[in-house]
Amino acid sequence: MISANLRGAGLALAGFAVFSLHDAVVKALGAHYDAVQIVFFSVLLGFPLVLLMLIRERDGSLRPRRPGWTALRTGAVMATMLSAFYAFSTIPLAQAYAIIFATPLIITALSVPILGERVGPRRWSAVLLGLIGVLIVLRPGAEAGLGLGHLAALVAAGAGALVAVIMRKIGNEERSAVLLLYPMLANAAAMGCLLPFVYRPMPLEHLGGMGLVALGALGGMLLMIAAYRAAEAVVVAPMQYSQMLWAILLGVVLFDEVPDAMTLLGSAVIAASGLFVFLREGRPRVSATQPALYAADRPGLAPEGAPIEAAPDIPGPQD
Repeated sequence: MISANLRGAGLALAGFAVFSLHDAVVKALGAHYDAVQIVFFSVLLGFPLVLLMLIRERDGSLRPRRPGWTALRTGAVMATMLSAFYAFSTIPLAQAYAIIFATPLIITALSVPILGERVGPRRWSAVLLGLIGVLIVLRPGAEAGLGLGHLAALVAAGAGALVAVIMRKIGNEERSAVLLLYPMLANAAAMGCLLPFVYRPMPLEHLGGMGLVALGALGGMLLMIAAYRAAEAVVVAPMQYSQMLWAILLGVVLFDEVPDAMTLLGSAVIAASGLFVFLREGRPRVSATQPALYAADRPGLAPEGAPIEAAPDIPGPQD
């Protein structure tokens, strides 16, 4: 019989595979359309799917209990989606993923001012190591130079980390419908205002691609929710690094992108530092306010329905 952790790991691998295919479709569409247009239509086409989920909700109230934090989270989700879609459209997938993999490390840093965490020297060392890995990928001063796509990936990592930490702070108080619907409404409104400036007519097959983006986002999210319900976060979260394998495969097959040695080296450094944080999170003797790695699987798409459980408040040495 398959154990709960093994089942959760399998669901997480499937979820990140769906997200990777979703990102590949975004990259393909990005060759023809501005990121604003892709975000707008993917959100618009996602509304019918979300409404089907809302019909099952018994509580009809959509008023947020923590409006300030909900508004900040909504803005962070918008920034994450737009910047991530732009990054996928303009730089190789492997480079975009390598930079976005820094999200869990940024979560650790943000947990201090927002959650009141006490982060010990070992985890700060892991954050520093992860930032070194990001610099290896970015290679400031190299001939190729840094582009807006690299900056967008950094913004996606930072904004995604903010989404995750706020999810940890208010996740037990706000309904899933509120956390899911408000960012969609805000994205539709904001991107709708910008759309006339960048809109390009779409053939039917490209409109179908927009629908695939919406379906992939929802499908991946549901798989991640199931994964977090089945297994411990320390088992599920590291499965995110499987996306680098997908990035290499899809980049080579679909976009003729072969990652160079420095990108692979930087990715390995970031993954090693992130895994160290995950392993420290999995120890039983930690504070009840550990960083929200539950939501670190996907910037802007935190597992809305996943249980947010605090670790036992057992005093222990700072790590």
